[in-house]
Amino acid sequence: MNSGKVLLGLLAGIAAGAALGILFAPDKGQNTRKKISKKGEDFTEGLKEKFDEFLESISGKIDEVKEEVSDISEKAKAKVKEAKL
Repeated sequence: MNSGKVLLGLLAGIAAGAALGILFAPDKGQNTRKKISKKGEDFTEGLKEKFDEFLESISGKIDEVKEEVSDISEKAKAKVKEAKL
């Protein structure tokens, strides 16, 4: 079994345990629904932040690669000009 599947299973178990803990807590239904809603919003916000960080990281790496390709292209053009002379 690869580590990705193990991690996914672990996270699913934690989420299920947290949901069951909230559902069986001795609190009014309305309060419980508010707690579940709040946890869901917090989780969504966390995922959005992580995704934005990931996109920024990828965007930065793409810019670096573009610069490297541009530099290599310029050097290759210069060598072609030298070879023609």
